[in-house]
Amino acid sequence: MLEEMRRLIATHARPDLRTPIDGLLLSRVDASPPEHSLTEPLLVIMAQGGKRLVLGSEVFEYRAGQVLVVTATLPVSGHFLRATPGRPALGMGLVLRPEAIAPLLLRALHKSGATPPAMATGPAGPELLDAAVRLLRLLEHPADAPVLAPLIEQEILWRLLTGPHGAVVREIGRAGSGLDHVGRAIRWLHEHYAEPMRVADLARLAGMSPSAFHRHFRAITAMSPLQFQKRIRLQEARSLLTARAGDVAGVGHLVGYDSPSQFNREYRRLFGTPPGQDAERLRTTAPSLP
Repeated sequence: MLEEMRRLIATHARPDLRTPIDGLLLSRVDASPPEHSLTEPLLVIMAQGGKRLVLGSEVFEYRAGQVLVVTATLPVSGHFLRATPGRPALGMGLVLRPEAIAPLLLRALHKSGATPPAMATGPAGPELLDAAVRLLRLLEHPADAPVLAPLIEQEILWRLLTGPHGAVVREIGRAGSGLDHVGRAIRWLHEHYAEPMRVADLARLAGMSPSAFHRHFRAITAMSPLQFQKRIRLQEARSLLTARAGDVAGVGHLVGYDSPSQFNREYRRLFGTPPGQDAERLRTTAPSLP
């Protein structure tokens, strides 16, 4: 199955990752520079190569025949493992949508427990791989895709819900879950990252006590709310600096830093070089990066 998956991904992958099937993404990467990005709720199945991601203090690694499950928008860093033009990293992704998962929860038996983290890895399993390959085959039968793709997507979600990552995926579709509550705070932090933040206000938004909110937030994101906001600010600053390389202090202020020295210090700690040098490097290398 993995061999056929590799062929289909290599044939149909495009630079923008998208495919004619809604929610299906394909990735072909032949270089592995470190990257800092925001995840979205997503199932990733690796067909060739591997990837290592860092979320807060946690490290997640997955290789061919394994999956990555992400259930929230999270700031992560990572790189592909030994991807080369002769042997690129090949993977497929499926967007995890609450409206597709919620109807299946009534049929999937489960036990309540502690709030699980928003990211997990592990073996794909033969049933999940089989369904994923059948979804990929529809790229070569576009007339069948509108009818069959939603059915296969439902099967893939069912395999996830009834498999070892069921507790993680279940949080996406379950109203009132820990992820549902903390997700309100995560969305606020994404939309207002440059504004001052008080944990008590975020806890009120999530409908939790400050102590419960802090516990659930760290369980889901592997970071404190302050660390999460800082990571969002710095990643946004890096994006802005590619267009405004000469205005380091201005960019720092835009993303919420009143102190230029603090901005420089925290930027260097995360990305390895001062913001001005990093921006110049990004401006000269960005056109050649995938």
